[in-house]
Amino acid sequence: MLRGGGRGAAAVLRRAAAGGRAASGGGQGQDPGQGQASGSGSARPQPLEPSLLRFLVCPLSKRPLRYEEATNELINEELGIAYPIIDGIPNMIPEAARTTRKKPPAEGLKQP
Repeated sequence: MLRGGGRGAAAVLRRAAAGGRAASGGGQGQDPGQGQASGSGSARPQPLEPSLLRFLVCPLSKRPLRYEEATNELINEELGIAYPIIDGIPNMIPEAARTTRKKPPAEGLKQP
């Protein structure tokens, strides 16, 4: 049952890893498309491979995450946290996540 899914996930991760190496300058001349992306500078962050979203879940709640292209983050709406994506690789360490809510809902209801 996991045979096809496992190979697909491995292939996606290999492609993502190859893209990360090309951006660092280690894979020059191998793929013309990647060479153009790395030649444009690091002003634009490398987005997440869309097919990875099928496999990624929040390490705290084990729920699916939403990709926010504007901030290049994976968002957990339920917990109000966002995991950064660095060079196309999601940093899923809970301590690296930032909070997306300014105030907890209970505090917003308290008024003198």
